[in-house]
Amino acid sequence: MGTAIATVISQAISVVVSVLMLKNRELPFEFHKNYIRFDGFIAKILKLGFPIALQEFLVGISFLVIMMIVNAINVTASAGVGIAEKVCSFIMLVPSAFSQAISAFVAQNIGADQRDRANSSLKYGIITSLCIAVVIAALAFFRGDLLAGIFSNDETVIANAHEYLKAYAIDVLQTSVLFCFIGYYNGCGNTLFVMIQGLVGAVAVRIPVVFFMSRIPDVSLFLIGLSTPIASFVQIILCLVFMAHVKRKQKRKSKGEPF
Repeated sequence: MGTAIATVISQAISVVVSVLMLKNRELPFEFHKNYIRFDGFIAKILKLGFPIALQEFLVGISFLVIMMIVNAINVTASAGVGIAEKVCSFIMLVPSAFSQAISAFVAQNIGADQRDRANSSLKYGIITSLCIAVVIAALAFFRGDLLAGIFSNDETVIANAHEYLKAYAIDVLQTSVLFCFIGYYNGCGNTLFVMIQGLVGAVAVRIPVVFFMSRIPDVSLFLIGLSTPIASFVQIILCLVFMAHVKRKQKRKSKGEPF
């Protein structure tokens, strides 16, 4: 309860400080209260943003389901996965950062009719992200106990967390590719597809796989954790298929053929 109260207070202070800074600092552009109003453009924002929001929401639900299933195993396993998820939140900062950067870069270049540069950003983003992911994945797989040890000194909990991190190490390699694709498609405005592939990965793959794994007698956290890389693999396949469809569509358009 104390942690929750501290979090709310810190957020409130952040808002107050931000408002005071904006109030006392001259902006590089004019801004008045009557500028805040709804117009027809809000529909376009919702069309692009709602699929992404829904996808993120349901992906979060799928990970809650994993936690529910792990909680039913035993307390130590639950604690181990909880710590592993904390480590994963740091690990995933790298692919998430690449996804956001590629999304912005692609959107700018698509708007400037520079599709070749947008495509190049996807290629080089995947290469760079994958190089970093190899190092992170190796650390998580072979020495995940060191990472988990930051959050706990219980050897059994650390061992459980390391077991779960081994599966996540595989996923790190895949998300370094998947997140770049997601950023690319978001930048292109194909957020509906991003939502669909996210739902397929979360609802049609991750949840059923983790449920199936949990039915295995004396199942390890590594097997339960494999639900995430398996889902990511399916999502990458969907991204590649959609990429082939987009390229085929662009080729027909350039030739003047009907879609």
